[in-house]
Amino acid sequence: MGCVLAFFVRARYPVAFKMDLPQEFCKAMEELLGRQWGDFLQGFQAPAFKGVRLNTLKCEEKTLRESLPFPLAPSPFSPLSFYAGADAKVGALPAHHAGMFYSQEPSASSAVTALQPLPGERVLDLCAAPGGKSTQIGALLGGQGLLWSNEVVRGRAEALLSNLERMGVSNAVVSNCPPQQLCGALAGWFDRVLVDAPCSGEGMFRRDPQAIAEWSPQHVQACAQRQRLILDSAAEAVKEGGVLVYSTCTFSLAENEGTCAAFLEAHPEFVPEAIPAAFGRPAFDGGPARRIFPMDGGEGHFVARFRRVGANPQKRAPFAPAAPDRQRQEAGALYGELFTDSPEGLIGVFGGKALLLPTGLPDLSGLHVLRAGVELAQAKGSRLEPAHGVFMSRPKGSCRRALDFPSDSPQLLAFLRGEEIDCPEKGYTAVCVNGVVTGFGKASGGRLKNRYPKGLRLRG
Repeated sequence: MGCVLAFFVRARYPVAFKMDLPQEFCKAMEELLGRQWGDFLQGFQAPAFKGVRLNTLKCEEKTLRESLPFPLAPSPFSPLSFYAGADAKVGALPAHHAGMFYSQEPSASSAVTALQPLPGERVLDLCAAPGGKSTQIGALLGGQGLLWSNEVVRGRAEALLSNLERMGVSNAVVSNCPPQQLCGALAGWFDRVLVDAPCSGEGMFRRDPQAIAEWSPQHVQACAQRQRLILDSAAEAVKEGGVLVYSTCTFSLAENEGTCAAFLEAHPEFVPEAIPAAFGRPAFDGGPARRIFPMDGGEGHFVARFRRVGANPQKRAPFAPAAPDRQRQEAGALYGELFTDSPEGLIGVFGGKALLLPTGLPDLSGLHVLRAGVELAQAKGSRLEPAHGVFMSRPKGSCRRALDFPSDSPQLLAFLRGEEIDCPEKGYTAVCVNGVVTGFGKASGGRLKNRYPKGLRLRG
């Protein structure tokens, strides 16, 4: 049963509060925060934090700032994360279509800061949709090593795939696999594993009324139980000496400190470890985990880091390409027609699609993989047609032909609406905004026939 807190809060604190929050949630939070309960409520009445995260795979900070119609302010949660004004509208911006940034509440970047992925490593994001943390990991890997992004819900996995493609992440595998099955098959295979666990979403209350409607003490306990099962699976995937990071966007003791304590009790092969950042505040159990409340500059996050000190040898066989050499040669020839550099890794052909595969893949069989690497082309009868994904993964300087427009160009906006535009080139041509590729078309007779995917186009 909900309670409108206006009277309750005014009776005890000099703030006006309009949200209808569950009474049992309020009681638990007052007990948790003590004297800071009033500060928490005062923070809750303000607009939710909005932000963007720079995608260094696509551009530098200077280019991003020049491409946005609003200013950015640094956040304490990641060097790539910035606050944007509460009125900032981002989805229709050309810079968004080009993958220059990911729209993300700033404190959500704290989990990957704690994970600290390094180029060349193998990293698993076990509960990855819609892709905010996976695309952040991808940027920090810089195209080196392997990112495995998993999401058990198929529809959300498709959204994850789309976001990784937009952000130009070329060395990712996207799967739709139950955590126990995936981690058991890839035991000991990853240097770092992130579990951004499904939770009761208390840190989403200011942004999502549905999170309030779904909250209950029973829901909190069910989430805590599910989180422990997911962590049990994730533990299998971490190699000896590797790092496991657990995060939520909720305030609950049961889902945060309680889940971590249960995990450590069940897994003596892991030890808690300090987070290499000073955002937020210490956890309530005195351990090295960090908490973020609205009065700390974020909507609500909890982040804990563990190190595996016990042995865990990997057993998965390496990937073996099965496509005929002729198909790979044809796909390689098409790549050479489009770009001046050489493709990295293997070219694979699966079900009429040619892919640029990351190096160092394991055997993918039985793991519900939606895509590995970048889609290069699709078979159209006897010929190959270039795919949107391969252009999104390449810089302008690698494209044999490119059109470049400022972010407010009418020609650029027409392209993003799916229209033909003028083009002096001939052949497949990239379309860029401020030097960053956002799509492509095929030019002939002074016009560029649009190849921007219909599902991504601007409306109106």
